Amino acid sequence: MLKVGIAGIGMMGNTHLEAYSKLKGVKVVAVADLIKARREGRVAVAGNVKGQAQSSTDFSTFRQYVEAADMIVDPDIDIIDICLPTPSHAKYAMMALKAGKHVLTEKPFARTAREAQQLAQAAAKADTLLMCAMCMRFWPAWTWLKEAIDKEAYGPVLGATFRRVTSLPPGDFYADADLNGGAILDLHIHDTDFIQHCFGKPQAVYSRGYSHTTSGIDHILTHYIYDHIPLVTAEGSWALNKAFGFAMQYTVNFAHATAVFDISAEPQLKLMRNGKTTAVKIKDGVGYEHEIAYFVKCVKNGTRPEVIDPTSAALSVTIVEAEKKSLETGRIVNI
Repeated sequence: MLKVGIAGIGMMGNTHLEAYSKLKGVKVVAVADLIKARREGRVAVAGNVKGQAQSSTDFSTFRQYVEAADMIVDPDIDIIDICLPTPSHAKYAMMALKAGKHVLTEKPFARTAREAQQLAQAAAKADTLLMCAMCMRFWPAWTWLKEAIDKEAYGPVLGATFRRVTSLPPGDFYADADLNGGAILDLHIHDTDFIQHCFGKPQAVYSRGYSHTTSGIDHILTHYIYDHIPLVTAEGSWALNKAFGFAMQYTVNFAHATAVFDISAEPQLKLMRNGKTTAVKIKDGVGYEHEIAYFVKCVKNGTRPEVIDPTSAALSVTIVEAEKKSLETGRIVNI
């Protein structure tokens, strides 16, 4: 039985907790959080996507730590799951690797590209496993798309557009761009990461956007420049009005078909081909469940994660920083 300690019991910590409860051969035995009500399970933070933070677990069964560092050295824990605020990701992941633990850390991999690269280098030397929880690589409609792109099931991709827009989440953390890195690093990185997952590292990026709800980048639109694909763009925002809700969408135009996903639609994924529109059947569950099941399987089998390895996770942070530089300078920035 693999034993897990979760550091940070906010929205994502509760989401991860729920995912572990659905798996066999793994058990959460400890939690760490500075806020007593959270580590005792008396306060839950709701998410904006169905499947987030739905747990009603009895926290009295867990060992409860105030400081994650104390939990990390607990000899009875095999996996440290880091759901702490962004600036703490690299610090505690590095600490857990040094303690000989397997580590799953929430996105982004680190607050800066430099930290992310250092963490990837440490992971390469470690005897234990490290994976970044880039959930879109495991989201059923996204895994379908990745497979269709790789197999050229509908011909080569001519254009791909991704969109993830909402209003600013509540709380001091999201209001502080120095902590969270702005919408570009906290929200938009999902699509930046998936784009490089599907198409490889872009040659360059060109971005436009603005600040509105925080001092950071709150709304961005990026053109990812590739030789082999005419058009790849992604839009990310948390600058919309509170009444807007949450939109997560993609439109990918292949040579012989068009795929459209909209999380608010029914069906969510449709394929337009030969003048007809059909619903695409996708597997059940959400990305959080599938990514955690995958990581647990890797730990059990002793195999390094390939769907999202540390080098790739670090590259996504590097690309986001290039997007930020492009927006600030008004120029195309090479990767």
